[in-house]
Amino acid sequence: MPATLDPADPAFARDPYPYYAGLRTKGAATRVALANGTHAWLVTGYETARAVLADPRFSNVPLVGAGRPRADSPARRARACLARHMLNQDAPGHLRLRRLVTGAFSPRRVDALRPRIEELADGLVAQVTRQLADGGTADLVDAFAFPLPVLVIADVLGVPEADRTQLREWTYRVGSPADALPPGAVEEAWGQLHAYFTELIAAKRRRPGDDLFSALVPGLDGDELVAMAFLLLFAGYETTMNLLASAALLLLTHPAERAAACAGGPLDWAAVTEETLRHASPLEGATWRRTTQPVDLGGGVVLPERASVLVVLAAANRDPQCFAEPDGFRPARYAGEGRGPAPHLAFGHGPHMCPGARLARLEAAIALPRLFAALPPDVALAGPADSLPYRPGLLVRGPRTVPVR
Repeated sequence: MPATLDPADPAFARDPYPYYAGLRTKGAATRVALANGTHAWLVTGYETARAVLADPRFSNVPLVGAGRPRADSPARRARACLARHMLNQDAPGHLRLRRLVTGAFSPRRVDALRPRIEELADGLVAQVTRQLADGGTADLVDAFAFPLPVLVIADVLGVPEADRTQLREWTYRVGSPADALPPGAVEEAWGQLHAYFTELIAAKRRRPGDDLFSALVPGLDGDELVAMAFLLLFAGYETTMNLLASAALLLLTHPAERAAACAGGPLDWAAVTEETLRHASPLEGATWRRTTQPVDLGGGVVLPERASVLVVLAAANRDPQCFAEPDGFRPARYAGEGRGPAPHLAFGHGPHMCPGARLARLEAAIALPRLFAALPPDVALAGPADSLPYRPGLLVRGPRTVPVR
């Protein structure tokens, strides 16, 4: 195991699981040196992860001075404003903000989106098949996994269609380690996002529409609304994009599982979704937490006060103590095989559990069977699976491209 963890390392981004497995053998949490010069405690076991995510002694409010020191600048101030979203807050502030958005993701409202998701998915699948016609190549990320969730969440939020591709680029940057991008790219993106959302919200105040941003305007102050806009957009498409891309890649590289899903029905596709969420967690880690007091995790591991802590969801979802053959892709484990596995942690656990989980599952349930029903039987990856680039960092996880022909 390396003495220093570099989340920007392409090899680590492609396959971090052996590293996490090594950490898991060391105890309930392990103090790790990071490439940015800081240290953090990483939680990689399933039971400890669930306990930490539900423990109020672990605060979501960012630790002052954490991370790499940055000089004051407009971009830094923009970053601080956008970071005021509800995932970076504790009760009671977190509960107040969460209540404002929970209604937008109620089962009734989410299920009402089905016709629109079906329409969008059909159009995207048709584009993919046209690209593949006559021996062409299609990228299932750019042509399918990205546009579907970004179009859906942008419709829900009221983001103009012309702005969506640029927003993807900015949110990609802020979700990546600075070391993985050109100097200044991350800070520039924070500034651009702040400026964009400030302008968009001003437009919603002048002319409200039938969308979530307009509905939130009366209940939030200016900075809160800008931060909420960023969080809902980023979380609303980033995780679902990675879910769809990873599911497509896994089925393309597991022909028996693909055949079983294509021959089955909705329950079989639901099993593919759940196993993808477990096996290839779209969120690699939960939001950073800090201890508000010393915390004894057992086994001789005591975290000091003000320790930076990351619950690694991707690692917890491959804990062999809870999941048989944890590194194998086996949708059957979620299709009535025995008593079933433990609930995966892909959407988190506790008070900060993702309120958009139902929407992500609905998009996958609609889009994946449509895609694989339309793909030619002999479609295959256009290159080796083990050479595909992955998103760098410890926050989100998924292939950056899935080229097929």
